[in-house]
Amino acid sequence: MRVLGIETTCDETAAAVVASGDDGRGVILSNEVFSQIAEHAGYGGVVPEIAARAHVEAIDRLIARALRAADVTLDQVDGIAAAAGPGLIGGLLVGLTTAKTLALVARKPLIAVNHLEAHALTPRLTDEVAFPYLLLLASGGHTQLVAVRGVGDHIRLGTTIDDALGEAFDKVAKLLGLAYPGGPEVEREARRGDPERFALPRPMMGRPKPDFSLSGLKTALRIEAEKVAPLTGTDIADLCAGFQAAVVDVIEDRTRVALRDFRERVGRPTALVAAGGVAANGAIRDALARLAGEAGLRLVAPPLPLCGDNGAIIAWAGLERLRLGLTDDMTAAARPRWPLAELEAAPPAS
Repeated sequence: MRVLGIETTCDETAAAVVASGDDGRGVILSNEVFSQIAEHAGYGGVVPEIAARAHVEAIDRLIARALRAADVTLDQVDGIAAAAGPGLIGGLLVGLTTAKTLALVARKPLIAVNHLEAHALTPRLTDEVAFPYLLLLASGGHTQLVAVRGVGDHIRLGTTIDDALGEAFDKVAKLLGLAYPGGPEVEREARRGDPERFALPRPMMGRPKPDFSLSGLKTALRIEAEKVAPLTGTDIADLCAGFQAAVVDVIEDRTRVALRDFRERVGRPTALVAAGGVAANGAIRDALARLAGEAGLRLVAPPLPLCGDNGAIIAWAGLERLRLGLTDDMTAAARPRWPLAELEAAPPAS
Protein backbone atom coordinates (compact mmCIF):
# COMPACT_ATOMS: atom_id res chain seq x y z
CA MET A 1 0.00 0.00 0.00
CA ARG A 2 1.32 3.46 -0.97
CA VAL A 3 -0.06 6.87 -0.02
CA LEU A 4 0.80 10.34 -1.29
CA GLY A 5 0.83 12.89 1.54
CA ILE A 6 0.49 16.66 1.19
CA GLU A 7 1.39 19.15 3.96
CA THR A 8 0.52 22.88 3.85
CA THR A 9 -0.53 23.75 7.42
CA CYS A 10 1.94 26.58 8.02
CA ASP A 11 5.19 27.67 6.37
CA GLU A 12 6.43 24.45 4.76
CA THR A 13 5.08 23.06 1.51
CA ALA A 14 5.69 19.33 1.46
CA ALA A 15 4.78 16.16 -0.39
CA ALA A 16 5.84 12.57 0.22
CA VAL A 17 5.09 8.98 -0.66
CA VAL A 18 5.05 6.38 2.11
CA ALA A 19 4.49 2.65 1.66
CA SER A 20 3.75 -0.28 3.92
CA GLY A 21 4.34 -3.94 3.26
CA ASP A 22 2.37 -7.00 4.27
CA ASP A 23 4.03 -6.85 7.70
CA GLY A 24 2.67 -3.34 8.25
CA ARG A 25 6.09 -1.68 8.46
CA GLY A 26 6.35 1.76 6.90
CA VAL A 27 8.92 2.91 4.36
CA ILE A 28 9.43 6.52 3.26
CA LEU A 29 9.86 6.40 -0.50
CA SER A 30 10.19 10.18 -0.87
CA ASN A 31 9.86 13.27 1.30
CA GLU A 32 10.14 16.64 -0.44
CA VAL A 33 9.97 19.84 1.62
CA PHE A 34 10.09 23.48 0.54
CA SER A 35 10.69 25.81 3.48
CA GLN A 36 9.39 29.37 3.45
CA ILE A 37 11.74 30.67 6.15
CA ALA A 38 13.32 33.20 3.81
CA GLU A 39 9.91 34.64 2.87
CA HIS A 40 8.92 35.21 6.51
CA ALA A 41 12.27 36.01 8.16
CA GLY A 42 11.95 39.76 7.63
CA TYR A 43 8.67 39.80 9.53
CA GLY A 44 9.88 37.77 12.52
CA GLY A 45 7.06 35.26 12.09
CA VAL A 46 4.73 33.61 9.61
CA VAL A 47 2.51 35.92 7.51
CA PRO A 48 -0.54 33.81 6.54
CA GLU A 49 -1.18 35.51 3.18
CA ILE A 50 2.44 35.11 2.10
CA ALA A 51 2.40 31.48 3.21
CA ALA A 52 -0.74 30.67 1.21
CA ARG A 53 0.66 32.23 -1.98
CA ALA A 54 3.94 30.36 -1.56
CA HIS A 55 2.03 27.06 -1.18
CA VAL A 56 0.17 27.74 -4.45
CA GLU A 57 3.43 28.42 -6.27
CA ALA A 58 5.28 25.36 -4.93
CA ILE A 59 2.76 22.57 -4.45
CA ASP A 60 2.50 21.17 -7.98
CA ARG A 61 6.28 21.05 -8.32
CA LEU A 62 6.70 19.37 -4.91
CA ILE A 63 4.13 16.66 -5.69
CA ALA A 64 5.77 15.92 -9.04
CA ARG A 65 9.16 15.66 -7.33
CA ALA A 66 7.82 13.37 -4.61
CA LEU A 67 6.24 10.99 -7.13
CA ARG A 68 9.38 10.99 -9.27
CA ALA A 69 11.68 10.37 -6.29
CA ALA A 70 9.45 7.48 -5.18
CA ASP A 71 9.47 6.10 -8.72
CA VAL A 72 5.67 5.85 -8.84
CA THR A 73 2.92 7.48 -10.83
CA LEU A 74 -0.28 8.91 -9.43
CA ASP A 75 -2.12 5.84 -10.73
CA GLN A 76 0.15 3.62 -8.63
CA VAL A 77 -0.67 5.16 -5.24
CA ASP A 78 -3.54 3.72 -3.20
CA GLY A 79 -4.69 6.93 -1.57
CA ILE A 80 -4.09 10.67 -1.34
CA ALA A 81 -3.79 12.26 2.09
CA ALA A 82 -3.67 15.94 2.93
CA ALA A 83 -3.38 17.82 6.19
CA ALA A 84 -6.84 19.33 6.66
CA GLY A 85 -6.11 21.01 10.00
CA PRO A 86 -5.34 22.44 12.40
CA GLY A 87 -3.35 25.21 10.78
CA LEU A 88 -3.56 28.42 8.76
CA ILE A 89 -6.76 28.31 6.75
CA GLY A 90 -5.26 29.68 3.53
CA GLY A 91 -2.57 27.03 3.41
CA LEU A 92 -4.96 24.26 4.41
CA LEU A 93 -7.26 25.16 1.54
CA VAL A 94 -4.39 24.96 -0.94
CA GLY A 95 -3.31 21.48 0.15
CA LEU A 96 -6.75 19.98 0.65
CA THR A 97 -8.13 21.35 -2.62
CA THR A 98 -5.12 19.96 -4.47
CA ALA A 99 -5.60 16.56 -2.84
CA LYS A 100 -9.31 16.51 -3.72
CA THR A 101 -8.52 17.35 -7.34
CA LEU A 102 -5.92 14.60 -7.61
CA ALA A 103 -8.23 12.09 -5.90
CA LEU A 104 -11.04 12.88 -8.33
CA VAL A 105 -8.83 12.74 -11.41
CA ALA A 106 -7.03 9.53 -10.38
CA ARG A 107 -10.12 7.98 -8.73
CA LYS A 108 -8.28 7.37 -5.48
CA PRO A 109 -9.52 7.52 -1.87
CA LEU A 110 -9.09 10.84 -0.09
CA ILE A 111 -7.89 10.98 3.51
CA ALA A 112 -8.22 14.30 5.36
CA VAL A 113 -5.51 14.06 8.01
CA ASN A 114 -5.42 15.81 11.36
CA HIS A 115 -1.92 17.31 11.55
CA LEU A 116 -1.69 16.58 15.28
CA GLU A 117 -2.54 12.92 14.74
CA ALA A 118 0.15 12.78 12.05
CA HIS A 119 2.71 13.75 14.71
CA ALA A 120 1.10 11.34 17.16
CA LEU A 121 1.43 8.38 14.78
CA THR A 122 4.97 9.12 13.57
CA PRO A 123 6.67 6.74 16.08
CA ARG A 124 4.75 3.88 14.52
CA LEU A 125 6.41 4.73 11.21
CA THR A 126 9.92 5.24 12.57
CA ASP A 127 10.03 2.74 15.45
CA GLU A 128 6.95 0.50 15.09
CA VAL A 129 5.70 1.57 18.53
CA ALA A 130 2.64 -0.36 19.68
CA PHE A 131 -0.39 1.28 21.28
CA PRO A 132 -0.87 2.66 23.89
CA TYR A 133 1.89 5.21 24.47
CA LEU A 134 2.32 8.62 26.09
CA LEU A 135 2.96 11.47 23.67
CA LEU A 136 4.44 14.88 24.39
CA LEU A 137 3.38 16.89 21.35
CA ALA A 138 5.31 20.15 21.36
CA SER A 139 5.34 22.57 18.43
CA GLY A 140 4.94 26.23 17.61
CA GLY A 141 1.18 26.06 17.94
CA HIS A 142 0.49 23.11 20.24
CA THR A 143 1.68 21.67 23.53
CA GLN A 144 -0.16 18.60 24.76
CA LEU A 145 0.42 15.43 26.73
CA VAL A 146 -1.71 12.73 25.13
CA ALA A 147 -2.46 9.08 25.75
CA VAL A 148 -2.44 7.56 22.27
CA ARG A 149 -4.57 4.40 22.47
CA GLY A 150 -5.16 3.85 18.75
CA VAL A 151 -5.84 5.50 15.41
CA GLY A 152 -8.34 8.24 16.18
CA ASP A 153 -8.36 7.24 19.86
CA HIS A 154 -6.65 9.80 22.07
CA ILE A 155 -7.03 11.09 25.63
CA ARG A 156 -5.62 14.56 26.25
CA LEU A 157 -4.08 14.48 29.72
CA GLY A 158 -2.67 18.00 29.74
CA THR A 159 -2.26 21.06 27.56
CA THR A 160 -1.00 24.64 27.71
CA ILE A 161 -3.27 27.32 29.09
CA ASP A 162 -1.46 30.08 27.16
CA ASP A 163 1.63 29.92 24.95
CA ALA A 164 2.73 26.73 23.25
CA LEU A 165 6.34 25.69 23.84
CA GLY A 166 7.50 26.56 20.34
CA GLU A 167 5.66 29.86 20.48
CA ALA A 168 7.40 30.73 23.75
CA PHE A 169 10.83 29.93 22.27
CA ASP A 170 10.08 32.13 19.25
CA LYS A 171 8.85 35.04 21.39
CA VAL A 172 11.92 34.88 23.60
CA ALA A 173 14.14 34.87 20.52
CA LYS A 174 12.35 37.92 19.13
CA LEU A 175 12.62 39.71 22.50
CA LEU A 176 16.38 39.09 22.54
CA GLY A 177 16.90 40.13 18.91
CA LEU A 178 17.71 36.65 17.62
CA ALA A 179 16.99 35.48 14.08
CA TYR A 180 13.83 33.69 12.93
CA PRO A 181 12.97 30.84 13.46
CA GLY A 182 13.73 31.43 17.11
CA GLY A 183 13.75 27.97 18.66
CA PRO A 184 17.05 26.76 17.19
CA GLU A 185 18.65 30.16 17.91
CA VAL A 186 17.68 30.05 21.60
CA GLU A 187 19.04 26.50 21.87
CA ARG A 188 22.30 27.53 20.18
CA GLU A 189 22.79 30.51 22.52
CA ALA A 190 21.87 28.41 25.56
CA ARG A 191 24.79 26.04 24.93
CA ARG A 192 27.29 28.78 25.80
CA GLY A 193 25.30 30.45 28.58
CA ASP A 194 25.05 30.14 32.37
CA PRO A 195 21.62 28.70 33.23
CA GLU A 196 21.90 29.78 36.89
CA ARG A 197 22.67 33.48 36.45
CA PHE A 198 19.03 34.58 36.26
CA ALA A 199 16.40 33.33 38.72
CA LEU A 200 13.48 32.36 36.47
CA PRO A 201 10.24 30.70 37.62
CA ARG A 202 9.07 27.15 36.83
CA PRO A 203 5.34 27.69 36.19
CA MET A 204 2.86 24.92 37.10
CA MET A 205 5.50 22.65 38.64
CA GLY A 206 3.98 20.46 41.32
CA ARG A 207 0.40 20.93 40.11
CA PRO A 208 -1.70 17.73 40.16
CA LYS A 209 -2.85 18.06 36.53
CA PRO A 210 -0.15 17.98 33.81
CA ASP A 211 -0.93 21.35 32.21
CA PHE A 212 1.59 23.96 31.06
CA SER A 213 1.82 27.74 31.31
CA LEU A 214 4.64 29.65 29.65
CA SER A 215 3.49 33.29 29.63
CA GLY A 216 4.72 33.99 33.16
CA LEU A 217 8.16 32.57 32.38
CA LYS A 218 8.37 34.69 29.26
CA THR A 219 7.39 37.82 31.23
CA ALA A 220 9.97 37.06 33.94
CA LEU A 221 12.68 36.76 31.29
CA ARG A 222 11.67 40.12 29.80
CA ILE A 223 11.93 41.77 33.21
CA GLU A 224 15.40 40.29 33.79
CA ALA A 225 16.50 41.44 30.33
CA GLU A 226 15.30 44.98 31.02
CA LYS A 227 17.31 45.07 34.26
CA VAL A 228 20.61 44.48 32.44
CA ALA A 229 19.87 46.29 29.15
CA PRO A 230 21.58 47.06 26.84
CA LEU A 231 22.25 43.36 26.40
CA THR A 232 25.67 41.97 25.66
CA GLY A 233 26.30 38.67 23.91
CA THR A 234 26.95 37.08 27.32
CA ASP A 235 23.65 38.45 28.66
CA ILE A 236 21.73 36.95 25.74
CA ALA A 237 23.42 33.56 26.12
CA ASP A 238 22.74 33.48 29.87
CA LEU A 239 19.09 34.49 29.42
CA CYS A 240 18.62 31.76 26.80
CA ALA A 241 20.31 29.19 29.02
CA GLY A 242 18.13 30.16 31.98
CA PHE A 243 14.96 30.09 29.90
CA GLN A 244 15.75 26.69 28.37
CA ALA A 245 16.68 25.21 31.77
CA ALA A 246 13.34 26.40 33.19
CA VAL A 247 11.44 24.90 30.24
CA VAL A 248 13.27 21.59 30.62
CA ASP A 249 12.44 21.43 34.33
CA VAL A 250 8.77 22.17 33.62
CA ILE A 251 8.55 19.57 30.85
CA GLU A 252 10.17 16.92 33.03
CA ASP A 253 7.78 17.63 35.92
CA ARG A 254 4.65 17.85 33.77
CA THR A 255 5.52 14.66 31.89
CA ARG A 256 6.14 12.80 35.14
CA VAL A 257 2.63 13.76 36.29
CA ALA A 258 1.22 12.68 32.92
CA LEU A 259 2.88 9.28 33.27
CA ARG A 260 1.15 8.83 36.61
CA ASP A 261 -2.20 9.82 35.09
CA PHE A 262 -1.62 7.51 32.12
CA ARG A 263 -1.06 4.51 34.38
CA GLU A 264 -4.21 5.29 36.36
CA ARG A 265 -6.44 5.83 33.31
CA VAL A 266 -4.99 3.57 30.61
CA GLY A 267 -2.40 1.22 32.08
CA ARG A 268 1.29 0.86 31.36
CA PRO A 269 2.52 2.77 28.28
CA THR A 270 4.66 0.99 25.72
CA ALA A 271 6.87 4.07 25.33
CA LEU A 272 7.30 7.78 26.00
CA VAL A 273 7.14 9.64 22.70
CA ALA A 274 8.22 13.19 21.87
CA ALA A 275 7.02 14.68 18.58
CA GLY A 276 6.62 18.08 16.96
CA GLY A 277 9.18 20.76 16.16
CA VAL A 278 10.24 21.35 19.77
CA ALA A 279 11.12 17.65 20.07
CA ALA A 280 14.20 18.52 18.01
CA ASN A 281 15.65 20.41 21.00
CA GLY A 282 18.57 18.41 22.37
CA ALA A 283 18.21 19.49 26.00
CA ILE A 284 14.54 18.53 26.02
CA ARG A 285 15.32 15.14 24.45
CA ASP A 286 18.01 14.49 27.07
CA ALA A 287 15.63 15.31 29.92
CA LEU A 288 12.89 13.09 28.51
CA ALA A 289 15.39 10.26 28.01
CA ARG A 290 16.32 10.48 31.70
CA LEU A 291 12.68 10.48 32.72
CA ALA A 292 11.88 7.53 30.46
CA GLY A 293 14.78 5.60 31.96
CA GLU A 294 13.51 6.28 35.48
CA ALA A 295 10.08 4.97 34.43
CA GLY A 296 11.50 1.85 32.78
CA LEU A 297 10.39 3.02 29.34
CA ARG A 298 12.16 3.82 26.11
CA LEU A 299 12.05 7.33 24.70
CA VAL A 300 11.03 7.46 21.06
CA ALA A 301 11.70 10.74 19.28
CA PRO A 302 11.51 10.87 15.48
CA PRO A 303 14.56 11.80 13.42
CA LEU A 304 14.94 15.57 13.19
CA PRO A 305 13.57 15.87 9.62
CA LEU A 306 10.32 14.24 10.80
CA CYS A 307 9.90 16.52 13.84
CA GLY A 308 8.95 19.54 11.76
CA ASP A 309 6.18 19.80 9.19
CA ASN A 310 6.65 17.34 6.34
CA GLY A 311 4.67 15.19 3.94
CA ALA A 312 5.88 11.82 5.19
CA ILE A 313 4.03 12.02 8.50
CA ILE A 314 0.86 13.07 6.67
CA ALA A 315 1.21 10.17 4.23
CA TRP A 316 1.79 7.71 7.10
CA ALA A 317 -1.24 8.95 9.05
CA GLY A 318 -3.24 8.65 5.84
CA LEU A 319 -1.97 5.11 5.33
CA GLU A 320 -2.86 4.11 8.90
CA ARG A 321 -6.41 5.42 8.40
CA LEU A 322 -6.77 4.04 4.87
CA ARG A 323 -6.02 0.46 5.88
CA LEU A 324 -8.73 0.76 8.55
CA GLY A 325 -11.24 2.03 6.00
CA LEU A 326 -11.29 5.58 7.43
CA THR A 327 -11.53 7.69 4.27
CA ASP A 328 -13.25 11.00 3.44
CA ASP A 329 -15.45 12.35 0.69
CA MET A 330 -15.25 15.63 -1.22
CA THR A 331 -17.13 17.49 1.52
CA ALA A 332 -14.14 17.22 3.87
CA ALA A 333 -13.44 20.73 5.13
CA ALA A 334 -10.26 22.55 6.05
CA ARG A 335 -10.33 23.18 9.80
CA PRO A 336 -8.06 25.80 11.39
CA ARG A 337 -9.01 24.29 14.77
CA TRP A 338 -9.37 20.53 15.00
CA PRO A 339 -8.96 18.91 18.43
CA LEU A 340 -7.80 15.31 18.52
CA ALA A 341 -10.93 14.46 20.49
CA GLU A 342 -13.04 15.15 17.39
CA LEU A 343 -11.33 12.51 15.27
CA GLU A 344 -13.16 9.44 14.01
CA ALA A 345 -11.72 6.39 15.74
CA ALA A 346 -10.86 3.08 14.17
CA PRO A 347 -13.58 0.43 14.51
CA PRO A 348 -13.03 -2.10 17.31
CA ALA A 349 -11.27 -5.30 16.34
CA SER A 350 -13.61 -8.21 15.71
